[in-house]
Amino acid sequence: MARILIADDEQPVRDLLARALKLDGHEIETAPDGAAALDILGADGPFDLLLTDIRMPVMDGVALALSASRDHPELVIVLMTGYAGEKERAQGLNALVHDVILKPFTLPEIKEKLKGALETRKARPAFA
Repeated sequence: MARILIADDEQPVRDLLARALKLDGHEIETAPDGAAALDILGADGPFDLLLTDIRMPVMDGVALALSASRDHPELVIVLMTGYAGEKERAQGLNALVHDVILKPFTLPEIKEKLKGALETRKARPAFA
């Protein structure tokens, strides 16, 4: 299965996603903000997928996506947001971000989105 890093400032969201994705066999790490997620990516990589909220303290998900894609070009990035305006803000990242998922979502919905994101990673050519 995949190694997934979840970055969200809401612990209940992180915990729910981590539990659900672990039950599917994925290896999960979590971070409370973008800066912590970037540290984990650098220290504990490689990861297959980064699932991050857009609106977080310290470093938001857009800044995290920009930094993560620069340092880890093989990483699939999926953003989450509860704010429609934030989804529009992320539209400029189409080349870097696989998808933007609106909150609230159901577990089956997000699992299906992440499955599709991980399948695109498998279809990419391997980096040297």
